[in-house]
Amino acid sequence: MSPITRRRAPRRVRAAALAVVAVATALTVAGATAPAAVAAPDPGTPVKVNQVAYVPGVAKVATLVSTSTTPVAWTLRDAAGRTVAEGTSTVKGADTLSGDRTHLIDFSSYDTPGSGYVLSAGGSSSLPFGISADPLKKLRYDSLAFFYHQRSGIAIEAQYVGSTYARAAGHLGVAPNQGDTNVPCRTSCGYSLDVRGGWYDAGDQGKYVVNGGIATWQLQNAYERTLHVDGADPEALGDGTLAIPERANGVPDVLDEARWEVEFLLRMQVPAGRTDAGMVHHKMHDENWTGIPTIPSQDAQRRILAPVSTAATLNMAAVAAQASRLWESYDPAFSARALTAAQTAYAAAEANPSRLASSTDGTGGGAYSDASVTDEFYWAAAELYATTGESSYRADVTGSSFYQGVSFAQRGYDWGWTGGLGDTTLALVPTDLPAADVAATRSAIVSFADAALTRLANQAYPAPNNAGTVYYWGSNGQVANNANALALAYDFTGEARYRTAVYGALDYFQGRNPLNQSYVAGYGEKAVRNVHHRFWANQNDASLPIAPPGSFSGGPNSELQDPVAAAELAGCAPQKCFVDDIEAYSVNEVAINWNSALAWLTAWAAEQAGEVTPADTTAPSAPGAPTASAVADTSVTLAWAASTDAESGVAGYDVVNAAGAVVATSTTTSATVSGLTADTAYTFTVRARNGAGLTSTSAPVSVRTTGGGTPVDAPPSTPGTPVASAVATTELTLTWAASTDDVRVAGYDVLRVEGGTQTVVATSTTPSVTLTGLAADGVYTFVVRARDSAGQLSGVSAPVTVDLSPRNTPTPTPTASCKVTYTANSWGMGFTAAVTVTNTGSTAWSSWQLGFTFPGDQKVTQGWSATWSQSGAAVTATNAAWNGSLAAGGSTSIGFNGSYSGTNAAPTGFTVNGASCS
Repeated sequence: MSPITRRRAPRRVRAAALAVVAVATALTVAGATAPAAVAAPDPGTPVKVNQVAYVPGVAKVATLVSTSTTPVAWTLRDAAGRTVAEGTSTVKGADTLSGDRTHLIDFSSYDTPGSGYVLSAGGSSSLPFGISADPLKKLRYDSLAFFYHQRSGIAIEAQYVGSTYARAAGHLGVAPNQGDTNVPCRTSCGYSLDVRGGWYDAGDQGKYVVNGGIATWQLQNAYERTLHVDGADPEALGDGTLAIPERANGVPDVLDEARWEVEFLLRMQVPAGRTDAGMVHHKMHDENWTGIPTIPSQDAQRRILAPVSTAATLNMAAVAAQASRLWESYDPAFSARALTAAQTAYAAAEANPSRLASSTDGTGGGAYSDASVTDEFYWAAAELYATTGESSYRADVTGSSFYQGVSFAQRGYDWGWTGGLGDTTLALVPTDLPAADVAATRSAIVSFADAALTRLANQAYPAPNNAGTVYYWGSNGQVANNANALALAYDFTGEARYRTAVYGALDYFQGRNPLNQSYVAGYGEKAVRNVHHRFWANQNDASLPIAPPGSFSGGPNSELQDPVAAAELAGCAPQKCFVDDIEAYSVNEVAINWNSALAWLTAWAAEQAGEVTPADTTAPSAPGAPTASAVADTSVTLAWAASTDAESGVAGYDVVNAAGAVVATSTTTSATVSGLTADTAYTFTVRARNGAGLTSTSAPVSVRTTGGGTPVDAPPSTPGTPVASAVATTELTLTWAASTDDVRVAGYDVLRVEGGTQTVVATSTTPSVTLTGLAADGVYTFVVRARDSAGQLSGVSAPVTVDLSPRNTPTPTPTASCKVTYTANSWGMGFTAAVTVTNTGSTAWSSWQLGFTFPGDQKVTQGWSATWSQSGAAVTATNAAWNGSLAAGGSTSIGFNGSYSGTNAAPTGFTVNGASCS
């Protein structure tokens, strides 16, 4: 059977051929063209970590990609570069789902909170990460904020989401919208319905009952669980915890958010007196697919209702019954209305048990077909029984083939396999079911969790996926749902192994995966940005935003069901079938039922992470005694060794004079004090401040400014290590990173080193020279020094040795044809720079060295994806072992963190292997 039509596959059921046609049509309608396909994703550093933060007190494990068959040494460094832990890896071997050969690095013994940690092994370093529960506690609310962003029929206000994500209300009938307040059936049914409100399902602006059902249930269950599990925290999801209009109304905010969808689901019910009264329309959406981008308020398409379905009717019955019991004490009238609608729907479904949605209804919206609804009947009966206690619903529950957790024997749960939702309710909510039956249901959930742990034991990356090696559409949602089952197993047993696996799944989502990809927008160094969405469409329209923090990408899909994925990812290992591209909808869409799974998971994990970090009462360590440089008539630059603070972090530094006045501040470990008097003695100390406002002070330094005459000319800085290229039998070219000087660099001397003797063999006014007339078969060692305009000499560079014998003469490196892009994001006196190096020539590079000169006093403080060095203002970056080979037309991305004072202007000239780039 084709995977596309596989019964009840856990994904958005949208035939690939239909989707291709739909997107092509939508782009034509929008008058746009699809963006150029991007290259297959770069797996990045071989040291894969949770790029956000590991939670204190929880296992901290990374995955190392390495072909070594023996353990590899590793070190963990803090933000100041100090080694805080070290050890050796455990060889894991070949990993089926990723295609990688792997090791595991367990650094759980180190548990000091902080940020900027880097794990290194095998000559490579991870992306930076933290040890803290705070990001997880923030993600709990950002993942729930997704639903306010997705609301239909209400303006999304800047006071809740910020100006970037604010937008007008969509689909209220304000031109050009045709609105959701009077929507007809696609096939005439004799009436129209007011179906305003609810959540847009995904990247499109359709609203689907079966997807809304599980998403709403998960939000409501996240709260209901806290009412019935000892030690759980209902206040964490209570009133005032979310940035939504309903906050401060005396109702838990998560229930307020869920109600926005419940009200929509109730409106989808066929009214009394009509054919199919009590049944629920399967979905509603645009008549045809809309293009990207389409802001909801600008959608001009006619909206239509799909026919009713038994699955949709039972989804509404289940969720409305669940809402009824949760709202009874907050809004009795709404509670009663929801229960009446649920009971009416359940009776209608019993009278129409086989009204199945068409699998070919994929025009303008996803089909969401489902060939069997026995599981939905069980789920709805369970919710109605838990709410009412009525014997008829009890009989339907106990008489179902799914009773006592049977559906967990096949897989957990998703929008098309909902028996597990009923089981979860019956396992948590007190009823008069026999205690032994409740215990059996809990045992089935625990057995499912045990099977997931067994699969995890054979994996290098901690994704508790379903059995098999196929990753379906929305695999991340399924992994999150399975992690939620692991969390319930911990609730029921208290066994730590389940809790550990839950946090491992969060590690996977936030970067500990084969692509170093955080699938959660706004979280991690390499967070997803270009999700498939019609408003968060920055990739297509720079005036529109990227995905907001907490948005959850569907993730790897080895069936490659869109043109971009099919073109770029052919032959990918299952966990590598992903690309962050807006048109790659089968791997990079968002959906309410995936975000609801993440919201449930992070609410549980944040609760289990313990209490809020206690108040910091410890001052930071004292900064190192400052040293003075660049002493002038009216200014001096001071530098010092960094302070540390394990609790709240170092917030900044104050430079204080002898009178106790602050004369400069900095967020880095250097500052320039200006406005001084010539030929005057000064004493300065440096004071460190932490996040709690506590301080510590360095030892003092005394310095005298110069006397106002001609400044002393300092010698130039040492040039960078020379690099040999264009090596032939009797000649070669040397290039090096340029020196700097306080007046002017006049030129360079190239010296041959023989024993203890250094002889000048060439001079140059640029950082490059070609040496000719060399002896064939000769072995030469060269160093370089700089001369300034006063004739002062710099120190000599590190040496380079070149063997000209034929057996050692390398193939001449072609003159570099290259392009370099440089962008920087500044904060305070620090910045992060992203650099992309592209080989624009026709010949592959076997290695590369990037060079550029800062126009100001910028300093590289921490770099990644290359070996970074700096001499004065000159910076070099040499390829890492894994990205030195760069094919013609290929590119690689590297970057660094830096510090500066004054302005942070970008470098204007770049070289690769000594040749200038565009």
